[in-house]
Amino acid sequence: MEMWSIFFLIAVVSCLSAAAWFVFLWAVGNGQFEDPEGPKYRMLEDDLPDDGNPPGATGDDRP
Repeated sequence: MEMWSIFFLIAVVSCLSAAAWFVFLWAVGNGQFEDPEGPKYRMLEDDLPDDGNPPGATGDDRP
């Protein structure tokens, strides 16, 4: 009975490993890992509106 459970667990782990590998290959094929650094630099390059104030600011500093 103990050998059956070992073989069963090996089969389950093999199937899960194969599934994880195929998901990884799918993600690489669809470009999920193309540019992980880009978004943080694009955030810094966002332009301010024409009046020079951040969106939602009125330019009035009085409380």
